[in-house]
Amino acid sequence: MVTYILLGVGVVVLLYIVLVFNKIAKRKNQIQNAISSLDSLFIQRAELIPNLIETTKQYMNYEQETLAQITELRTPVVTEKQNPYLQPEKGNKMLMNVMARAEEYPELKANQQFLHLQHAFTECEEQLAAGRRYLSASITDYNDAIVTFPANLLAGLFGFSTYQWQYATQKQREAIDAKELFK
Repeated sequence: MVTYILLGVGVVVLLYIVLVFNKIAKRKNQIQNAISSLDSLFIQRAELIPNLIETTKQYMNYEQETLAQITELRTPVVTEKQNPYLQPEKGNKMLMNVMARAEEYPELKANQQFLHLQHAFTECEEQLAAGRRYLSASITDYNDAIVTFPANLLAGLFGFSTYQWQYATQKQREAIDAKELFK
């Protein structure tokens, strides 16, 4: 009878050890998952925002050229009597060029490009903030699990230690300076 009691206690202790080990291991994996997700967001921001800014800059240049051509066409035309060196077909060619562009892009919409850029930038930063909160919560859960009694005894026995923060590269962690990108 004593043998069965000792065997039962041994099974319960072994089961407890397995459960605690698995709980700690899962929480450590959760941290690795959070770091990977956060690094993915840093990389996305590092790649997405500069590309959107470049697209916006190109669109701004296109609009600026188009508006300059329209403005030039609206200025009074100098006649051949006033300027004998006038090329009469210049205005017609420019008008045709602007009309062709206007048919391709009937409305100028640089403000929408800026709004899209602003939305994408805000969304990236919100996702990063959420990722940081998730990582922080994951580390807290893990560290709490390995420092509370009696799990701390088993954590030490199996080599688990408090988690040290890991970071993305310095370049990926830096906030994008949109002003610099528009230069």
